[in-house]
Amino acid sequence: MKAPFYNKLNSIVLIAVGIWGYLDYTDVQSLTALIPVVFGVILLLCNSGLNKENKIISHIAVLLTLVILLALVGMRLPKSLEAGGLGLFRVIAMISTSILSMVAFILSFIKARR
Repeated sequence: MKAPFYNKLNSIVLIAVGIWGYLDYTDVQSLTALIPVVFGVILLLCNSGLNKENKIISHIAVLLTLVILLALVGMRLPKSLEAGGLGLFRVIAMISTSILSMVAFILSFIKARR
């Protein structure tokens, strides 16, 4: 599994779905919906360092991916399960790509240790 590819995929999904979630609220647009967008932009900026196999940037990307994954699963998923609808789809999409990215990072770290 190529960590830079899955990091880029996760970044794009976080940015696109975060903006979609922000624009979907017609009554009051909450700035907290933009948190995944910020994480996605930072992870996207880390992608060039991942392509160069920079260890520091790799660890930063893993940490940011883990933080957003825990926040999505721990805080956002329970609320979305209650509400249902497209919000649940958005959260599941972000969680899925974050898990894929974490697996790719772990496998790349294992490969680098050998």
